[in-house]
Amino acid sequence: MKLFGDELHEDFGSWPLAYIPYGGPDFGTIAAVAEAVGDGDDTAFHAAWLAAGDRLAAEARDALVREHRVSARESFLQASVAYCASYHPLYGKPVDPRLIEAFRKQIGAFDEGLALFDPPILPVRIPFEGMSLPAYLVPATDRGAEIRPLVILTNGYDATVTDLYFASAVAASRRGYHCLIFDGPGQGEMLYEHGVPLRPDWETVVRAVVDFAVSLPTVDPTRIALSGWSLGGHLALRAATDEPRLAACIADPGLWSVASAARDFANRLGAGLAPEASLATLDADVVDRMFAIIQADRGLRWKIVQRGFWANGASDLRDYLHRLEDFTLEGRIQNIECPVLLTQADNDPLAGDTQTVFDALRGPKRIMRFTAAEGAGDHCEMQNRSLMNRRVLDWLDSVMAARGA
Repeated sequence: MKLFGDELHEDFGSWPLAYIPYGGPDFGTIAAVAEAVGDGDDTAFHAAWLAAGDRLAAEARDALVREHRVSARESFLQASVAYCASYHPLYGKPVDPRLIEAFRKQIGAFDEGLALFDPPILPVRIPFEGMSLPAYLVPATDRGAEIRPLVILTNGYDATVTDLYFASAVAASRRGYHCLIFDGPGQGEMLYEHGVPLRPDWETVVRAVVDFAVSLPTVDPTRIALSGWSLGGHLALRAATDEPRLAACIADPGLWSVASAARDFANRLGAGLAPEASLATLDADVVDRMFAIIQADRGLRWKIVQRGFWANGASDLRDYLHRLEDFTLEGRIQNIECPVLLTQADNDPLAGDTQTVFDALRGPKRIMRFTAAEGAGDHCEMQNRSLMNRRVLDWLDSVMAARGA
C-alpha cells in the first residue's frame, strides 16, 4: 500500500513506518502527512512534514509545562523523526537553508526528548582528526550503570544519527546492550553543517569511535560489536578489516564494492569495461550518455547528482565515479577476524554482493535472509524492521555469550 503519490516521496515518507515500534510517529501521523502532501512537489512534502514536527514539538512543550515528562519525551522524539523526514528531497549543493533549519530542529527535538529519560541521555563528542563527531551513548534499558557489551551503529548515505536510534539502538538497548550511535564524515551534521565528505577508509573513523568507547566505564571492551546498515554495511565491513578490538560485525547488507553498479551501468551503454578496469578510463561520450540518463530520471538524479555528488565531495560525474572506486573490500576482507553476520533481503539492490562477501570471509560467518513473503524483503528490511532486529540480536546474543564464556 502506497501512501505518497510521488515515488521519491514514498521512499522517504515511508521510512518512519519502520520506527513505529520504537517510538516514532504513529501510522495516523504519517498518513495525515501524506494526505497533506497530496500531488504536491518537494516543497509541499517538506512543509507537511515540518508542520507535523512543529505540532509534535508544541505538544511536547505543553506536556512539559504540565509536568507530564513521559508524554513530552515521546512527542519530542516523534517530532525529531518528522523533521528528519522533511528534507531528504532537498539534498544537494548549494545546501538548501530549509534543510539546515529542519536538521537543527530535528537534533534539538531529539536532544530534548533524550534528556527526559532517567537518567538523561546526553549528546557527546568523539574526537576525530582535529574535529569531533556527534554521538550519543544509549544505555541498556534498566541496566545503564552496569558494565555491558556495546553495539556501535554506523550509517551509510542518507540516514542520520537519529535514524540509528529508532532503527536499531532502541531494540538493542531493550536487549541489554549499550549502544553508541554517531554520524561520521559525509553524514548528518558532518555533511550538512561542516561540508565534510564521505570517505572510504572507515576503519580510520571506527578506530576513533572504538578508542572513545573503551574509555567509557560501563563498556565491556572485550564485547564490542559494529553494525552498519545500507552503505553502512560496506563501511562496517571495511572498518572490521583493520579493527581487531571488534567482537562481531553486522553488515545490513554485505556490499563488496560501491563502484560495481556504476560499472554495470557503463557496460550496458557499451563501455566494455573489464571487471578490474577503472571507471576513470571511460570515454567522454559514455560519461555524457550516463549523465543524460541520470538527469532524465528523477530517482537517479536524486541518488547520484543531489546525494552522491554532495556526500562524496564530487564536482561532476567522472569525479564521482572515480571516488566510488575506493569503496571496496578488495585485498582487505581476508583481514576480518571477528564473526560476521550478513543480511540479504529479497529485493534489496545492495544485497547482490552478499555471496561474494560471504565466500571471501575466512572467519566465522553467516548469511541471514529476509523475504518479501514475511514483509521484510526490501532495502534494510525497512517494512519489518522489528523482525530484522529480533533475528540479528538473537545472533549477536549467541556470539557475545560465547565471547563472555
